[in-house]
Amino acid sequence: MNNFLILLLLALAATLEAGGDAIARTALHSQAVPLIRLGLFAAAALVLFVYGVTVNLPPWDFGKLLGVYVSLFFVVAQLINFFAFGMKPGMPVLAGGALILSGGLLMTFWKA
Repeated sequence: MNNFLILLLLALAATLEAGGDAIARTALHSQAVPLIRLGLFAAAALVLFVYGVTVNLPPWDFGKLLGVYVSLFFVVAQLINFFAFGMKPGMPVLAGGALILSGGLLMTFWKA
């Protein structure tokens, strides 16, 4: 599997995981009628199931790709938090995110 396809699948998995979590959060905090909330919970479960299949179907050593995945998940989660919930990351989140991203880069490019 080439590196671009791996990166694309990891980005899709991060989007599905963060998106499923965001849908579940919306269902938990929604004031909508119970049937709509139940639908949101079902949608979250489906999205998270598809995430699990997406991230585990390819025959890769996921431990080696974890740094890239965690970095992608952080970026996607911050984007969803901003666009879906209107929350801007503060300085501690940005500083921690810089450490997450640098750690992902370190694990990806350091050749032992």
